[in-house]
Amino acid sequence: MDGALLFHSRDIFYYTGTAQPGWLAVTPDSFVLAVSSGADFAARDTGWTAPQLIIQRDHVKLCQSLFPGEARRIGTELDLMTVPTYQQISAALGSGELVNISPQIMAQRSIKDEHEIAAIRRAIISIDAGHQAALEKIRPGMTELEGSAIIENGHRLAGHEGAYFMRNIDFTMGRGPFASGENLADISGVVFTISGIGLSPAVPAGASQRKMKTGDLIVCDIPTCVDGYHADQTRTYALGKAPEKALKLHEQIKSVADHLIKNIRADWSAGQAFAEAKMFAEKLDIAAEFLAFPNGKRAHFVGHGIGIEANEPPFLSRGSKAPLAAGMVLAIELHAYADDGTMVKLEDNILLTEDGAQLLTISPRELTIIPPPEK
Repeated sequence: MDGALLFHSRDIFYYTGTAQPGWLAVTPDSFVLAVSSGADFAARDTGWTAPQLIIQRDHVKLCQSLFPGEARRIGTELDLMTVPTYQQISAALGSGELVNISPQIMAQRSIKDEHEIAAIRRAIISIDAGHQAALEKIRPGMTELEGSAIIENGHRLAGHEGAYFMRNIDFTMGRGPFASGENLADISGVVFTISGIGLSPAVPAGASQRKMKTGDLIVCDIPTCVDGYHADQTRTYALGKAPEKALKLHEQIKSVADHLIKNIRADWSAGQAFAEAKMFAEKLDIAAEFLAFPNGKRAHFVGHGIGIEANEPPFLSRGSKAPLAAGMVLAIELHAYADDGTMVKLEDNILLTEDGAQLLTISPRELTIIPPPEK
């Protein structure tokens, strides 16, 4: 390629340290961050001045000035680029060609350095603060919305930036999945996991106005983002008391997660991780419940990468040949559904190293009773 022209805010943040709106142009010999606004913020974030940092609101002129000549091949994020922008830049390149380099960007981003891992650890502290808030304040009679807000407030006070990112166009899920009681079995089409039903059809996922009652199971899967990096943790709670079936099924799912975390290796493929978890679930005789949904469908993955976006490659999916590697941070995400309506879920973050996996999440991993029984 003759260069790259990036526009996605998360990619620009990854390579420059700022998320101010603009374009990052890279050639074999130089680079330019052209911001459309917020130049003073960008200068402070990056420490750069001209010619590396400029104000330029016209990406077509930027492309023409940086990539002159004919038959140029310019890499960009075609998975996210709109058709009008593609047409404009293609016209500016003339006989040149735009090529998709998102897979290469995501492969580079999948390996985390010590600073990125430290940021993820801070996000994990924030997500645990939400867990602690749930134990202290959620009670029967509250709505799901109240319960979710208690957890979200705990996250925010511990540094959560109040947003999380997915590499999808036109995607929103509110603050994240939160569901209780019969809502656990109502899976929205916007996300292939326990979703909650939301407050209205406008955002059909997350907490609702349903009042929670003693004996309800609650699943909370609300991510956090600190310094641009995410934590993604799911915990299952029971209000007042937990059905024996739920306790047993959650313990079995935890055993599958423990087995996978203990055995996963940096030289595996993503598909090997899925196969290992499925094999152990069959050994525990929960093949029917493992990754099942009430509608008869079944999840086809047991985890995903996590970093600047809450869901990143690699995806630990059935049959995937994607290689794992030391330095990846993964979310191990498992759920189980029984025919009697029992639904439980557990999700933790791990760091892959040359010697195996290190558990990063710090919240207790058992099915938790709210309020905690008095000692």
